Amino acid sequence: MTKTLKGIAASDGFAHAPAYLLVEPDLSFKKVTIKDEAAEIKRLQAAIAQADSELTKIRDQAQQTLGEEEAQVFDAHKMILADPEFTGAIEQQVKDQKVNAEQALHDVSTNFIAMFEAMTDNKYMQERAADVRDVTKRVMSHLLQVSLPNPALIDHEVIIVAHDLTPSDTAQLNKKYVKAFVTDIGGRTAHSAIMARSLEIPAIVGTDTITQDVQNDQDMIVDGVNGEAVLEPAAADIQHYQKLAEDYAQEKAEWAKLKTAASVTADGKHFDVAANIGTPKDLVGANDNGAEAIGLYRTEFLYMDSAELPSEDDQFEAYKEVLEGMKGKPVVVRTMDIGGDKHLPYLPLPEEMNPFLGYRAIRISLDRQDIFRTQLRALLRASAYGKLRIMFPMIATLQEFRQAKGILQEEMAKLKAEGIAYDEQELQVGIMIEIPAAAVLADQFAKEVDFFSIGTNDLIQYTMAADRGNEHVSYLYQPYNPSILRLIKNVIDAAHKEGKWVGMCGEAAGDSTMVPLLLGMGLDEYSMSATSILRVRSLMKHLDTQELQDLVEQATNVSLSNEENEKLVAQFVKEHRH
Repeated sequence: MTKTLKGIAASDGFAHAPAYLLVEPDLSFKKVTIKDEAAEIKRLQAAIAQADSELTKIRDQAQQTLGEEEAQVFDAHKMILADPEFTGAIEQQVKDQKVNAEQALHDVSTNFIAMFEAMTDNKYMQERAADVRDVTKRVMSHLLQVSLPNPALIDHEVIIVAHDLTPSDTAQLNKKYVKAFVTDIGGRTAHSAIMARSLEIPAIVGTDTITQDVQNDQDMIVDGVNGEAVLEPAAADIQHYQKLAEDYAQEKAEWAKLKTAASVTADGKHFDVAANIGTPKDLVGANDNGAEAIGLYRTEFLYMDSAELPSEDDQFEAYKEVLEGMKGKPVVVRTMDIGGDKHLPYLPLPEEMNPFLGYRAIRISLDRQDIFRTQLRALLRASAYGKLRIMFPMIATLQEFRQAKGILQEEMAKLKAEGIAYDEQELQVGIMIEIPAAAVLADQFAKEVDFFSIGTNDLIQYTMAADRGNEHVSYLYQPYNPSILRLIKNVIDAAHKEGKWVGMCGEAAGDSTMVPLLLGMGLDEYSMSATSILRVRSLMKHLDTQELQDLVEQATNVSLSNEENEKLVAQFVKEHRH
């Protein structure tokens, strides 16, 4: 029977394929006393052999899609399976205790995990505990004849259904086979949603119950434009969504014609439409979609993809590659934004009640100046190769900005003394506006910075006091709430008064409801997932900034709700589209 589930449209597009449940199966078992030890050991060895051959497949797949370094994790897993100390101990347990293989595997692996976790002075050995856990789970699944889901082994077209998707899950998705994904939890700003947009696959998040409502291989349609998942679609449904998919493909073909066009409104005003990137590899998508700048280069991935703090030279090479790849177009680089939900195994952070409100981003940089200075030197050296803009994240006070800029100036003086080139002319220094305190005091900050970039994801969660990852309060992620719009307008007005430019690098910059409002406020630069660029450029072409000022007036000065403002903008655009 056909069933439609509503969720949050996280990535545009349409897909029709069988469901693939990426859900942990039940691996519980009962302890059994056995009589035939030989048969039980044979069963164990068969499960180990199956796990090993599965790991070989996963390793090869990971090597192709993720690279050699990531694939080595699975080599470590294979080594555990080949270790006679581990497998021999399990066999011995079967013989000595006369227990089933599941119980023996559980007992031995528990001991190994406890032993590794106790090695507090050896980080490497401590981390082996996670490997033993993974391997145990794999062998256990074969003993119980339950299949473990593995996105790396998918070899046919599917729609992934999961409670949530971690960044490592999404990194394993092969776009050739994974046509869309749907999750129980999450919002438009979740890592998985952002990843879906960069992979250009449709996604719906926050359906609450999709993992309970769908079965493996069940026929499914995903409408990523309207946020609907249709289970067991009827022939008429399939026809309807095929038509929508065709219209969407046609629309995309029209957008593609704008790749080399400037981002200009109907009344001839030019704005910059830029891309957010995480690594130099993302430049391809930025350039393919006609980005006029990089509005946010998230440098924390350099730190997260490394086993230790990246050296000055490693960082210099990464920044230089992006600056050269943009051929003279501006590149805004955010300094290390670690903390909150982003952790480094080699940089232990204190356990905190509220990590998003805690020791993170610029707060770590000002405290750990050794790390900060290394990054600033690498950035300054790279500035000789393009148009660099350095941006400090999570600035709450003028004192923080002055201290950060002071450290940057000290590093400039050192490079000058060493005779190392950097760009003194074009270099700009700005801040990310994501803390309400900075947004309220924007008029004072604007006197001292070269630019602002508004990070809406955090600005909204801090203004509304609602954790953006918590589905119970996700209704408070309200970009069109008049209080948020007023804060944004205040920042733009304050910057323009001082002759400074303002960008936006949060998710709202690529949001079709937000763009008309931002154009009306005069926001200068819009930075987004590369795949949203052409859609936004097309939308700008049909709007007149003069007319949009009335819309801003209404949206910020009437007691409208987030939803009412959404309808207001949709109606306005419909009536005033040129």
